[in-house]
Amino acid sequence: MACQRTLSLICIFSLILTAAQSKTLKRDVKALNEIKASLGWRVVYAWVGDDPCGDGDLPPWSGVTCSTQGDYRVVTELEVYAVSIVGPFPIAVTNLLDLTRLDLHNNKLTGPIPPQIGRLKRLRILNLRWNKLQDVIPAEIGELKRLTHLSLSFNNFKGEIPKEIANLPELRYLYLQENRLTGRIPPELGILPNFRHLDVGNNHLVGTIRELIRFEGSFPVLRNLYLNNNYLTGGVPAQLANLTNLEILYLSHNKMSGTIPLALAHIPKLTYLYLDHNQFSGRIPDAFYKHPFLKEMYIEGNAFRPGVNPIGIHKVLELTDTEFLV
Repeated sequence: MACQRTLSLICIFSLILTAAQSKTLKRDVKALNEIKASLGWRVVYAWVGDDPCGDGDLPPWSGVTCSTQGDYRVVTELEVYAVSIVGPFPIAVTNLLDLTRLDLHNNKLTGPIPPQIGRLKRLRILNLRWNKLQDVIPAEIGELKRLTHLSLSFNNFKGEIPKEIANLPELRYLYLQENRLTGRIPPELGILPNFRHLDVGNNHLVGTIRELIRFEGSFPVLRNLYLNNNYLTGGVPAQLANLTNLEILYLSHNKMSGTIPLALAHIPKLTYLYLDHNQFSGRIPDAFYKHPFLKEMYIEGNAFRPGVNPIGIHKVLELTDTEFLV
């Protein structure tokens, strides 16, 4: 037993020694140093030394997370946000092939997302919101098969939402609000089996909800659907009630019309329903006023018959960092 215990201690010591002696993959060292040299990020005051994963007594660079793979260390996370980074999206980032998280939100990045973004096959979280990024959203994002969270909101993206996003089987959260996106929302998004949250509010999108849910079994686990402040037309189809996990339905400030179907009142967990500033008419079915979970129904700016009343007190729903990381 004593011999086995001694051998175990030797093995543990050997592993610790190996980890301590591991060198960072040259590819990753080169990429991070290129970023450091080209952008002059304000964070570089904490980027001391030549090795982003730390060297000797020097700690890893701020916002850089590394892990050991075999004989080398690789960069797995890069989180540099809210530090007023100015300049184009750094293409060298796309050489960090082991990244699982890339978070550059709340900076002043400009220009397009390069198509090379599709090289980051292990990426699970991509957060670029609150920048000044432009041009179209590259179709190559559809190559990030492990992606669960994608936030490109509060930028200046134009063009259509690429249907290639529907090629991301793990995608749960998609934030595209506050851009200049045009065209229709790809109904192919409805086939994503894990998709919980879609926010495309404050764009220039057109089309109807009927087109969006045209595939059988669309959006099986969707909880939150934000379509507000666009140019959507048509009515609210009764088939929308098939989204039985829906909790938030935000249709404010569109050009939708028609009556509100009774079926919608039977969505079991519906909590927030925003219908305001459209062209809806008729009455609100009584079942909405008896719904056990409905906290808020906002109806201002429509052509409903007299006697139709809102439910609750309207407030702006805002996304927090905590919600993004759920």
